Amino acid sequence: MNKCIYMGRLTRDPEVRYSQDNKAVARYTLAVDRMKTKNNENPGADFISCVAFGKSGEFAEKYFKKGMKILVEGHTQTGSYDKDGQKVYTSDCIIEKQEFAESKKGGTEAAGSDDFMNIPDGMDEELPFN
Repeated sequence: MNKCIYMGRLTRDPEVRYSQDNKAVARYTLAVDRMKTKNNENPGADFISCVAFGKSGEFAEKYFKKGMKILVEGHTQTGSYDKDGQKVYTSDCIIEKQEFAESKKGGTEAAGSDDFMNIPDGMDEELPFN
């Protein structure tokens, strides 16, 4: 199975070109944080090259901007080419689905909001799942 799912921030606006049959081809890079270590240190990020075709490419061109947090799903495709006599290897995530991962206001959630209802004081005893 060849499946990849990434959530990260766009490092720049998508670069969009159109093929000979007028289909959009959008290329962008996602900065994806690595897992934190046992010492709770952030070990950095990986930069994932993504390619979206057709309607997905048009969507990326219209709505995605540098710094946005997005979620993508796709498959990995590798390739190679010669540049100045050297073989260059490539690895891209070919996008099958893409969506926003935060609100328009720029945050993943409003301050103090985590989509759960606040339980009033003294209600703990009445809850069936304590």
